[in-house]
Amino acid sequence: MRQFTDSEALSGIVQEALGAGARVVGVDRLRGGSKKGVYRVHTSGSRAASLIVYSWAKAENFWPAVEAIDVTHPFAPASGLVPFLAAQRRLDGLGVRVPRVLLADDSRRCYPADVAVVEDVAGGTLEALLKADPARAPHALSKLAAMLDVMHRQHSQHYGRVDVLERGDRASGDSCEQLVLERAIEDLAEAAERDPSIGSAAASLHDRLQELATRVAPRTQHGLIHGELGPDHVLVDASGHPVLIDIEGLMFFDVEWEHVFLQLRFGDRYPALSRPGLDPARLDLYMLAMRLSLVAGPLRLLDGDFPYRTVMQEIAEHNAKEALALLAP
Repeated sequence: MRQFTDSEALSGIVQEALGAGARVVGVDRLRGGSKKGVYRVHTSGSRAASLIVYSWAKAENFWPAVEAIDVTHPFAPASGLVPFLAAQRRLDGLGVRVPRVLLADDSRRCYPADVAVVEDVAGGTLEALLKADPARAPHALSKLAAMLDVMHRQHSQHYGRVDVLERGDRASGDSCEQLVLERAIEDLAEAAERDPSIGSAAASLHDRLQELATRVAPRTQHGLIHGELGPDHVLVDASGHPVLIDIEGLMFFDVEWEHVFLQLRFGDRYPALSRPGLDPARLDLYMLAMRLSLVAGPLRLLDGDFPYRTVMQEIAEHNAKEALALLAP
């Protein structure tokens, strides 16, 4: 049984952030996180407020352990205080709204794991806004599109996660498209073992990946992307401005990888975020690769004790059907 945190365990780190007079009066573990714990903490005292605590404790990570991870790989698990702070600094420096960091601590003096305390953006997620108040959604989507333009116009000759590049390391691999192809082939093999419909079409899917990869021309510049930007990873503040969260995977990469994910997650709202000049060949390869990733990944997560199992199963089943549909001429 996993043991998560509670008011008593969080008291020390909250007092570090707000002062000795702060008292924790309530803690809610927010749903959805698979690599870190996200807690809304309610406090009393002279600076009474609610705030968010990110905990990178081992018990908060539901993904099965993987041996011999290449930490410089752009698709290596992006989790931890170091990539979070690197991403927060980069986005904040660009004027891209992210939650304000009140405290970041890796000393383990006040809490037994790396932890960050950030502002609680009170407006809820863009996903919730799209459902509850669609009349307000165009304003938030327009602001999000402008933020993405700022990010995607940041260019680097080298691809890789921001924290990796900041410390002077080089990401592994020869090109973004080669990394995507290699990952897609791995995801295909894994999905084929777990999903019979993918298994029966594995050879055709493999051939299709190889065919799409041959159409992609070399590229020497890469844009700054979030990497997993769905409407659930965007908060909306009281003024209606979008705020990016789950930013640890921020990296320089092909912006088409971002746009494929945006297309999948925003659906009929995606045109507000679409931009001209994207490479159709990359979009085709990355769409099939993303579909296969969204089969293999959720099914892998279900090997463990991740609690929201029905949702993950539905994601895998839906994307298996969509991957097979991409085989049609």
